[in-house]
Amino acid sequence: MPFPPMNPALERALAEQGYEEPTPVQAAVLEPSAVDRDLLVSAQTGSGKTVAFGLAMASTVLGDAERLPPPGPPQALVIAPTRELALQVARELGWLYAKAGARVETCVGGMDSRREQRALAAGAQIVVGTPGRLRDHLERGHLDLAALEVVVLDEADEMLDLGFKEDLEFILEAAAAERRTLLFSATIAKEIAALARDYQKAAVRIDTARLNEPHGDIEYRAIRVAPNEIEHAVVNVLRFFEAPGALVFCGTREAVRHLHAALRERGFDAVALSGEMTQRERTDALQALRDGRARVCVATDVAARGLDLPDLGLVVHADLPANRQGLLHRSGRTGRAGRKGISVLLAPYTRRRRVEQLLASAGVEAAWSGPPSAEVIRAGDQARLLTDPVLTETPGEEDLALGRLLLDHAGPDAVATALIRLHRAKLPAPEELFDPGEPRSGGTGRERDRREDRPQRERVPREPTHERYARVESDGVWFRLPIGRNSNADPKWLLPMICRRGHVTKKDIGQIRIFDRETKFEIARDAVDRFKAAVASAPGEPIRIEPAGAPGVRPARGDGEERPPRKGPPPRKKKANDGRR
Repeated sequence: MPFPPMNPALERALAEQGYEEPTPVQAAVLEPSAVDRDLLVSAQTGSGKTVAFGLAMASTVLGDAERLPPPGPPQALVIAPTRELALQVARELGWLYAKAGARVETCVGGMDSRREQRALAAGAQIVVGTPGRLRDHLERGHLDLAALEVVVLDEADEMLDLGFKEDLEFILEAAAAERRTLLFSATIAKEIAALARDYQKAAVRIDTARLNEPHGDIEYRAIRVAPNEIEHAVVNVLRFFEAPGALVFCGTREAVRHLHAALRERGFDAVALSGEMTQRERTDALQALRDGRARVCVATDVAARGLDLPDLGLVVHADLPANRQGLLHRSGRTGRAGRKGISVLLAPYTRRRRVEQLLASAGVEAAWSGPPSAEVIRAGDQARLLTDPVLTETPGEEDLALGRLLLDHAGPDAVATALIRLHRAKLPAPEELFDPGEPRSGGTGRERDRREDRPQRERVPREPTHERYARVESDGVWFRLPIGRNSNADPKWLLPMICRRGHVTKKDIGQIRIFDRETKFEIARDAVDRFKAAVASAPGEPIRIEPAGAPGVRPARGDGEERPPRKGPPPRKKKANDGRR
């Protein structure tokens, strides 16, 4: 369905950008019943909301004219929750209203407020800003809303979640009374509905969000990984999918710094994005993604809302999102405006139930698998090399002559080998990863949790108690991990994790005993102090390491040691039989 007739200036702008037909939310705001009305709109992320409210406000700020009046006090004000989203909205409205002669200015935290003051004094038909900075300009008298005809609240639910309710109310109270109010939100919670009742007049309700349905353009994958191999798994996922643009989410700023440095060290063109960065650094990082100088962005949830990055085909959750909204908003950075995307959750098998609950709450079905292996990635590299345009495009005369000269000089085998080396030099090496496999069967998680922790032993003839227990005694010091067979614990990944966490080598580790719900291992006495210090210096690790007693060791009967006190009430004494029945 093509766009309905609209202002010619906007029609030309849409045609230049390649827009042929509207998305559902864009079509809804252009319905005759929505023209010149207040709107309360909920739509999925990536559905073209920015263009939608840009089109919706045109009937008010432009009318039938193809050019806006000279700049003065703003006719339209757009409020967004974050700096990045506000700058992105300004860019979108800039091209949409370019043919109409619009001047679009921004007022966002972290930017030069004096420059913004001068721009407001010079005049602008459209102003886009964040709540705190807009309120600051209002209180200082730099922003005049007396002539305002339209105010737009973009991602209203996010602004309320971030605590901007008071700032929003202040701005709306200061705006001209006779205006349109367009409220756009991913969901219409009670707080949003209350805001609409207070500041809108007979608003038209538009709901194009497909509740309880997964985003049709996003393919979800859940990849089993060992808890100590998250970083290596990110490397292999990025190498396996080879998306033109990828966004990797971490839970903390420190995790962003660490993973960004690790990816850069391995040869990825990566940038970082987190709240501690300056606005200039954040803008430069996003621009590097947009113009192709970077292929990977490692970010906190500051990038989970509103950002529209071209060619972003992959989202990787290196740290699990906090809730279903986090999962959907993070994943919504890909699969936008009809493009396909992939969202990958790295699922440490110690948190598999958490991942399953998260997917279920979001109404998402994910394909489970192990991590991409180095062998599979190399096979993909080979297939991509064989179809590389450098081999298929028609060569020029100069290139053809030089190619023949190389063949005569070095021979076809040497030339082909050199091409392969140049191709591989651009690709970060994949990692060898352990696949934990599917969880063991045997009842529900709660039933498994009630089982007694016990090591599986071969059935052998029973021996005297003191002899059987003496066999596990050793000269090492024992520690425990709160994971066992029920979580697919395996020495293949436990051993390297213990070495990494404790700054020890394989020769410093003695026995490893895996039980149903825990694992015990021993460290050589001469390495214990170093091991304890290393473990204590990294308290944020997902798997705790704690001191423990040796498995199965207890004093034999008759050895002269006192038994530990009995738990529970003492046994009842048997009454003497006095002959009565």
